[in-house]
Amino acid sequence: MIVTIENIKQAREVLEGIASKTEMTHSSNASKLLGAETYFKFENTQRTGSFKFRGAYNRISHLTEAEKQRGVVASSAGNHAQGVALSASLSGVKATIVMPETCSISKASATRSYGADVILKGEIYDEAFEYAKQLEKEHGYTFVHPFQDPYVIAGQGTIGLEILESVPDLDSVIVPIGGGGMISGIAVAVKAINPNCRVIGVQSDRSPGMACLFNKQTLEAQKKRAATIADGIAIKNPSPEMYENYISKYVDQVVTVSDDEIAEAIVYLMERCKTVAEGSGAASLAAAMHRGLDLGKKCCVIISGGNIDLNIISKIIDRGLILRGRLCELSVIVDDLPGNLSRLTQTIALEKANILEVRHDRVSQGLSLRETRIDFTLETLSMEHVEKIKKVLEATGVKII
Repeated sequence: MIVTIENIKQAREVLEGIASKTEMTHSSNASKLLGAETYFKFENTQRTGSFKFRGAYNRISHLTEAEKQRGVVASSAGNHAQGVALSASLSGVKATIVMPETCSISKASATRSYGADVILKGEIYDEAFEYAKQLEKEHGYTFVHPFQDPYVIAGQGTIGLEILESVPDLDSVIVPIGGGGMISGIAVAVKAINPNCRVIGVQSDRSPGMACLFNKQTLEAQKKRAATIADGIAIKNPSPEMYENYISKYVDQVVTVSDDEIAEAIVYLMERCKTVAEGSGAASLAAAMHRGLDLGKKCCVIISGGNIDLNIISKIIDRGLILRGRLCELSVIVDDLPGNLSRLTQTIALEKANILEVRHDRVSQGLSLRETRIDFTLETLSMEHVEKIKKVLEATGVKII
């Protein structure tokens, strides 16, 4: 079944009163930053913390009574797992979820809390997928695919309906791509209502499969798990069916972004929008910030999920602050004489930077007996501020490394 706008409208009826109609907010600050009137669609506030609940509930609602009695099985790195678990619980259906052994503990725990049986299997999603398909055959479960299912695609497409109901004359919408279910559903809805609205997809450059297909680039098969903070969209190999049936027909552009760019976007959303996004959820904003996209006069940036691992969030914040010039790690070599540290700290203070940490090193290789290395961690205002501090320090005779 190829999904149509009518299927998406039917899915909205199914989800009425079940899924949240998430907030869509205009951001004056982002509008200045991106050069277009910018709206954020906050799917990170959806039930279970991501858009995945929409498609999972729509799929499970279409099970026959016999299928409901046997139960469902799914494979997921996290968000689809939680969406299926809650949807099954609300429908009185047993759910078994296979997750990679490398998935975050918080996502596995959350999935269990929604009532599902969780099995950890394999290093990457694809191995968890194969085991889930094996369980489907052994136990007669119904497999709930994370993206290649018409009911799932239609459920995700309800996001597109909500977006254009809020801003009918939208010029562009930016959507993260993992397997492609969300962008396919949204693109079908958007193009049916407003054919002139551009649909732009975003992938991690660590898992660029769909971007390679779309841009006619050589696609190298990935054999190992992609190490990226955007684990929710880290699909090893793209689906030819999703590409042929939806993405090649309805999507206008697909780009990739780096982990550093995503980290910067996460920090921006925390600081300016007071919202928490996971790596895959912030990929769309990262592309808008760094890829010079043709956004038109009005654009919508979809923040698709907020289930970020708290064990890495401090690292992401630090990296994002460094990239924005808000945090600076600076190392200098000076003569090991009394008063030099005081002179340096006074110079930095006069430039209105806040010293967060100071470390002395007198024994590193390459230092003479009368030299010391001093490492500073500074709170700064911008990249321009960092460069100014460097120039002032160099003017005092300090060697910056």
